[in-house]
Amino acid sequence: MSRQPAVGVRPLLTGLRFPEAPRWRDGRLWFSDMLDRRVCSVDLDGQLTTIAKLDDMPGGLGFQVDGTPVVVGMNSARLFVLADGTATPRSDLGASADHLDDMVVTHDGVAYVGAVGAKIAAGQRPSGKVIRVDADGQITTVATGIAFPNGCAVSPDGRLLLSETMGNQILAFDIEPDGSLAGRRTFAHLPGLHPDGLALDAAGAVWIGCYSESIFVRVIDGGRITHVIEAEDRWATGVELGGPDGHTLFMTSSRTEIRKFFRGEAVGRIDTVRVDIPAATPYSVR
Repeated sequence: MSRQPAVGVRPLLTGLRFPEAPRWRDGRLWFSDMLDRRVCSVDLDGQLTTIAKLDDMPGGLGFQVDGTPVVVGMNSARLFVLADGTATPRSDLGASADHLDDMVVTHDGVAYVGAVGAKIAAGQRPSGKVIRVDADGQITTVATGIAFPNGCAVSPDGRLLLSETMGNQILAFDIEPDGSLAGRRTFAHLPGLHPDGLALDAAGAVWIGCYSESIFVRVIDGGRITHVIEAEDRWATGVELGGPDGHTLFMTSSRTEIRKFFRGEAVGRIDTVRVDIPAATPYSVR
């Protein structure tokens, strides 16, 4: 894998703490500023709006059927509805969920949430899982044995793609008509890389941030890497495809390290670059 300097990358927003989980919607990029415990949005001119402050660390973002934003509370294992500047608990995923991370919400309001699970010893089965939260609040575990479920997206044909960060791979699942997951397989094995945030393009490839390797890469089904964008010495975390024509790749990154992160020390930013292949079309409810 050749590492080339990024060409055409432009800063959109700087001075953040730890931006993650970017989502393009209604002409703005929405994201969680995790260490600042707030959800924000920004327009393409870099004008920042704080949507809500939380008493929890916000993670994955999504939108209900009526357009109301929802966000993962990473430490409390809850989903929050954001309205009128306030974060209101909607669903409690329970103590068994442990620490939550990213999430994707389908157009019929079903959320698939990654629960990281407890730290395990070498040789033990990973304890991470995916939890489905239906629009009516019903909670169901739909996948287990995942080594740190992270960035996720739903393809137009109804597959869930999921970064397995500590498994060094991207997983794919078929979404069944009842919302369950089946047909688990490896979409891309990525030795030496730790995939974080994930976004799907119209050709069926995924963009991912590889946080500890400080690169954003585009990967096709089977694992071949077609593009590499350097994040210098920053953690490369979240990615999203959007903009007016879907050809803008948004990249969140932060300058930090493990010990500093857990002390709440990080300096983050959001950059953009124009890409040839646009975002995938939204998943259609069957």
